[in-house]
Amino acid sequence: MRYLDEYRDPALARTLLAELCATATRPWTLMEVCGGQTHTLVRQGIDELLPAGMRMVHGPGCPVCVTPLQAIDRAIAIAARPGVIFTSFGDMLRVPGSERDLLGVKASGGDVRVVYSPLDAVRLAVAEPGRPVVFFAVGFETTAPANAMAVLEAARLGLDNFSMLVSHVLVPPAMTAILESEHNEVQGFLAAGHVCAVMGWRAYEPLAAKYRTPIVVTGFEPLDLLEGILLAVRQLETSRCEVENQYARAVLRDGNTAAQHAMAEVFAVATRYWRGIGSIPDSGLVLAERYAAFDAERRFDVDGLDAAEDPRCIAGAILRGSAVPTECGAYGTACTPRHPLGAPMVSTEGTCAAFHLAGRSR
Repeated sequence: MRYLDEYRDPALARTLLAELCATATRPWTLMEVCGGQTHTLVRQGIDELLPAGMRMVHGPGCPVCVTPLQAIDRAIAIAARPGVIFTSFGDMLRVPGSERDLLGVKASGGDVRVVYSPLDAVRLAVAEPGRPVVFFAVGFETTAPANAMAVLEAARLGLDNFSMLVSHVLVPPAMTAILESEHNEVQGFLAAGHVCAVMGWRAYEPLAAKYRTPIVVTGFEPLDLLEGILLAVRQLETSRCEVENQYARAVLRDGNTAAQHAMAEVFAVATRYWRGIGSIPDSGLVLAERYAAFDAERRFDVDGLDAAEDPRCIAGAILRGSAVPTECGAYGTACTPRHPLGAPMVSTEGTCAAFHLAGRSR
């Protein structure tokens, strides 16, 4: 398949690995900020094939995983309301809240439905005018344009029974928080190609310059990642700190401007709490005041809910890149994909799930 098979060529992979080994003269620490990239790195064993001393730190690249427990509990509280139709992508249904998950609400009689697009939720609101329909809007900049379009369509149709529970986060502020941490060991980043396909990479240029850190926009196939790592190491070896675009087949410097305009119309930038990291200024999106009528938090008055993490789960350390799943005492025993303690073991982009699916043991 074009743009797929050629990025899984084993001969080219061996060539890139050989060049990487010849280029690296000292240990380097890189971080990928994308759960999809994490799964490829771990599933293909790329992280174990790197030159001696070089390591990949798995960052907060899973949008499901960084969604705070409070947001999950708010979703559960809304979904349990009589008459509410609560809609979400499937990967959120098994993320544990303080006491149960959305599947538990469904099992107890709540009307929780999986949708494949936020516009499905809008169409559902049209078909069920007598019932409130809520969509759980989670993700990085990648999913924000489609969610913005859903709000614009609901406004165009004059729907008063549609609302959105928003928990969007933005990648550049999280990278800034990592770089400014006193415990930071990251010397270069692989930036998420799908986020940059929407936003471009202009926002990364000041980060590379200010923190003297190479950033390589990278795709998701094995050769994408090997080439992205090689480009980052070449920069480090020659003391360059630039933004490079490995994912040229999908990403432009300015990104998708139409998608950006829709986001700017519907959302406003705000401080957001990241699971495992904490509160980061200007790192999230909320509905702009002119679309406040579609804000599920306001409509259902759930913004005061507090939550407590399971003390056995070290998801915070994993999301910060300061620990790996196999260092967790619950990994593979009390915490498995069937019975997860935390989001990183649930999501298809979670680091714990990646390690477990790859058979990594403690």
